Amino acid sequence: MSGFTSEVDLRWVDLDAQGHVNNALVADYLQEARVQWLQSGSNAHLLGESTMVVSHQVEYLGPIGFSTDPVRIEVAVGPVGAARFQLAYSLTQDGRECARGRSVLCLFDYRANRVRRMTGAERAWFAGQSVELEPLASLGRWRVGEQAHEHDFHVRWSDVDAYGHVNNVRVFDYVAEARVRMNPDQDGPHRMEAAAEAGIIWMVARQDVDYIGQILLRPQPYRVRTAVGRVGRTSMTTVAEVVDPQDGRVLVRTHTVVVSGDLTGRPVPLPEPMVHSAQLWPAEAY
Repeated sequence: MSGFTSEVDLRWVDLDAQGHVNNALVADYLQEARVQWLQSGSNAHLLGESTMVVSHQVEYLGPIGFSTDPVRIEVAVGPVGAARFQLAYSLTQDGRECARGRSVLCLFDYRANRVRRMTGAERAWFAGQSVELEPLASLGRWRVGEQAHEHDFHVRWSDVDAYGHVNNVRVFDYVAEARVRMNPDQDGPHRMEAAAEAGIIWMVARQDVDYIGQILLRPQPYRVRTAVGRVGRTSMTTVAEVVDPQDGRVLVRTHTVVVSGDLTGRPVPLPEPMVHSAQLWPAEAY
């Protein structure tokens, strides 16, 4: 993949309990690369005032370990429309591709609260870098039904970005927290504790996120509703939505593929409690 190349430094605190960079931080690295790319050209003025993330697709190809050397991220521009554009990413560490992704962004007038068209100069800068992109594989069409696991969360002050709403990357955290709390056996050990005792780790293989509305800082909580879609021998697809309990609006929809693995990262059959979760909280195909 050709285009802009960025280097993003790792932080020790980016590692999670399983000893590698947390999947949500990968989205943060891609964001850093995207910001560096925008700052490098004539559309730098769009940062902080005119861009909004519409969707993300992230494939996780291998673990990212801690290193004092930065990860390398290549950014390429795909299709460019009148108000939106697509980006592709390839993240490597020590010459090994660890993640790839796609993002759709649009230009947004925050004062008028509406999408705006690009100027001729803005579009020319994007279009001058545009290349054909190979789409990522589809995860199918699933939605959260009536039966769903529910987890309420509060927005932190530090979750809010320069636009005055929750940064798109933080949504990965909210969905992950809800997913970790999906414990089919309420009287038994916590799911993550049970997995650790059994020598099992959970690996995120893919995450797709669609942003529908803005999440704002407020005292009242928001809610993540999670259901289980496709269930395989070693992996399952969870489907989640972030909703506002005050009016029922859906603000975000996500699909996540998680894989059950042994301590070496080799896929192993799903634990029975997680298979059972598909019966408790079934997603709906459409």
